[in-house]
Amino acid sequence: MTFTSESFSRSSDVVIRVEGLGKKYAIQHETSERYTVLRDVMARQAKAAGRLLNPFTLIGQMLKTHRQTVEPIEEEFWALKDVSFEIHRGERVGIIGRNGAGKSTLLKILSRITEPTTGRVEIRGRVASLLEVGTGFHPELTGRENIYLNGAILGMTRREIYAKFDEIVDFSEVEKFLDTPVKRYSSGMYVRLAFAVAAHLEPEILVVDEVLAVGDASFQKKCLGKMEDVAVREGRTVLFVSHNMATITALCHKVLWLADSQVKSIGDAPHITSNYLTYGSERSGELTLLAECENQRFRFKKLSFLDTNGVVTAHFDVRKPIRICCEYEVNEDISGLEVGFRVVNASGVSIFTVDRSFYLTPGLSKGSYLAEVEIPALFLSPGCYSINIGAHIPNIELLCLHEALMTFEVEETGSNMSLYKGQDYGVVLVDFPWMETSS
Repeated sequence: MTFTSESFSRSSDVVIRVEGLGKKYAIQHETSERYTVLRDVMARQAKAAGRLLNPFTLIGQMLKTHRQTVEPIEEEFWALKDVSFEIHRGERVGIIGRNGAGKSTLLKILSRITEPTTGRVEIRGRVASLLEVGTGFHPELTGRENIYLNGAILGMTRREIYAKFDEIVDFSEVEKFLDTPVKRYSSGMYVRLAFAVAAHLEPEILVVDEVLAVGDASFQKKCLGKMEDVAVREGRTVLFVSHNMATITALCHKVLWLADSQVKSIGDAPHITSNYLTYGSERSGELTLLAECENQRFRFKKLSFLDTNGVVTAHFDVRKPIRICCEYEVNEDISGLEVGFRVVNASGVSIFTVDRSFYLTPGLSKGSYLAEVEIPALFLSPGCYSINIGAHIPNIELLCLHEALMTFEVEETGSNMSLYKGQDYGVVLVDFPWMETSS
């Protein structure tokens, strides 16, 4: 394993180079229950009453003996394996993947918090990281003292920190509590100050995990704007982890997709996020659901996409309506049941939700049902879409939910509209009537 800095060619604009990176952890499993319950020990001792000269001593000895006889089994787990990529100066790179894919481990290695097991990492420039609430802060120090501490860790002089101090305080909006020990801060205040420090102390590389979700909506928007300024106006590099694909596509122009501890794909943000959202989804236009949800009172049986001729398909002309048919089964009378579906675009933005409870009676009786909804022509913009279907009793119980279950494509053919793709149209199309008169 090699971890180096400033080893690039002077003419190169590569700021991060990762080659064959791997991180291995050892996981221990107990062969049996680690501790004996005290009452079981006492019961066994009671049967041997003649030996109970000092029960507390014997109990302690038995517990100690039991712990010593348990032999743990050690298993190797690779959080990252053979990961390679390059990131150039000024790029805004989103890192996506399901839970356990290795995103946070990668960021910790790049931030030099965790050392890799194998591979080579080369970094040019100072790295500022915001990986979890309170990272890099000393809880006993005040907000003011932590600002200077973090600046010193980044290699900045006291004068440089002082020049940025007012901007940091203004951005974080915690001036009132600046001389309070940060151990008394709420998680939101922690994040505000931590992000303000990381973004304003002039690191060449800014690394941000999904910790921003702790902040309120207005502060999240403020942070995203700052990250864009850092990358676009100041030419610095941003690595950003999030499960919100809409945020990823809005902020980043390049995406690294991790799956099963390896790089599955890297490239243009809209393309990679679209593949990620629809990964594993059925694309045939029809899907029969064999597995039931945990709740046995309700289950979906089949979902189908049909064109105007009733033909099952996953490809539709933008000028034609789309029929969505859903079969489901109710195994007992359910009051207040809502069944519906949601259409999500390739950027992860929910376009609309259709709910059957708006049109039918408040509940459903036991039986099988076929529901059909028609999406009008010239409504969905050309692009790829996924569909979620679910059933619930509002504010009471979620009965069944299938996310990104199937995908379908809306295509534009035969007009100059084909010159544009996806977001160029906007989220949806509209077919408003034109009122024209000669002047």
